[in-house]
This record gives sequence, structure tokens and C-alpha cells, in this order.
Amino acid sequence: TQSRSSAASDVYKRQMQNMQHDPRCGAILCAAEEELAPFLPHLAEEQRLSRAMLTLHIGRICGLQTVLAATGMCKVNAALAVQTVLDTVSPDFVLNAGTAGGMSPALGLFETAVTTECAYHDVAEAILTESHPRLPSVWFASDPDLLAACRRAAERAPGRVHFGRTVTGEAFITDEGRAEINARFAPLTVDMETAAMAHVCYVNRIPFAAIRSVTDTADHSGIGTFEENCARASAVSATLVLDVLRELTR
Repeated sequence: TQSRSSAASDVYKRQMQNMQHDPRCGAILCAAEEELAPFLPHLAEEQRLSRAMLTLHIGRICGLQTVLAATGMCKVNAALAVQTVLDTVSPDFVLNAGTAGGMSPALGLFETAVTTECAYHDVAEAILTESHPRLPSVWFASDPDLLAACRRAAERAPGRVHFGRTVTGEAFITDEGRAEINARFAPLTVDMETAAMAHVCYVNRIPFAAIRSVTDTADHSGIGTFEENCARASAVSATLVLDVLRELTR
């Protein structure tokens, strides 16, 4: 047992030394394993770390040192995972990938939304603006350099790519609550993790952006629709994210 523990420690030290020698490191985080799956075949020199009951996949994508992880669904799991990744491997930026519910009628199934800013739709504004972290508004802005890379990659995307707001909350949105959220926030998409990830990146001053593809809309709603479309939408999102990584390594 002591020998295995020592060997694991040595592997961890080598991984950290390799990452420290790299000029840049990125993290790609998805809520679910199914959303993460399209990235794993692209990860070269893969090594794995276990932290806080999470599996961190560390290797290279497009020549860039990259950390992949499935965070688990909902805000607390997402926030916990982001902080764990930041504390463990110190990435220079975080990209959130995967799927989302379409809120704007402009979005169709399997189209992609790049988040320009995100907010919680189920947290009182004063909690974030009048106490820590004392935001100027409820919105977490995505990093401009990451957005620029997203825009360049979007020009080559095979499907439609939209840029706009995302809102996050604990509930899966079908018909109930849709009209109120649209009236208050006018988002492109809704999900259960993005704002929590952006929140953690904001307080740690780490660049963040999110790229998610649509599994369900007002016309095609319900958890069953999400489950049916998740794999395909995840692959669409991953295609754009991989092209963004290529932009970042040019």
C-alpha cells in the first residue's frame, strides 16, 4: 500500500512539473460524462488524477496542455469542480462545453450558443451586487480574448453559431418559468452550471467562456428530448471548442 501511494505521488509530481514547463494550459469542463466524451479521443499523452471525487484527464489537445473533467450537474457541483481544477493544475483559462436549453426562438436544435455574459436566474441580485463579490451587475462577462477566438472559429463552423446571454439555475426549464426568464434576462440559452463556473473564474481572475449546443427548445421541450439529443449536441459543441483551441495555439 505504501509503495502504491509513493508511486501515485511520483506520477502526480511529474504531471505537475510537465504542466509548469508549458507556457499555457487550458481547462475544458462539462457537466456530464456524455458531454465530455467527444473530447477524450483527442487527448494525447493522457494521465489521470483523482481530486474531490472528480477525475481530471490531463494531456494535450492541439499541442496545448489541457485538463478535461466532468463536473457533475447543478451549480454547487460545477463551482466545486472549477475550484478543484484551479487549485490542482492552475489553468490559464477555462472553457465550459456541452449542451443547453434554447430560450431564444432564434435558436434551433443542435445550433451552438457562445456565452458573452451569464447570470443566475434564481439568485436575488443584491446577494451578488451588495455583498461578496460585489458585482457591478448580475452578469459575469466572458473573456474578450476567448470570445475573439470563438468568433474566428465560428466563421468556419458547419452549423449556426450564436453569441449572447446565458442564464443558470437549479431547475430544468421546460414550459414553466420560460416566459418569466425570457422577460427578465432575454437569454439565448439556459443551463444549470455556466454562471457558477463563471462566478468561480471571476473571483480567481481566470479567463472564462462557454460554448454549448442546443438539445431542447420551446417547440421541442422536456427531459426526454434533452436525453435523446445530448450526444449529438455534445459532439457539435466539441467540434467548435476544438477549433477554438486551434485558434488559441496559432
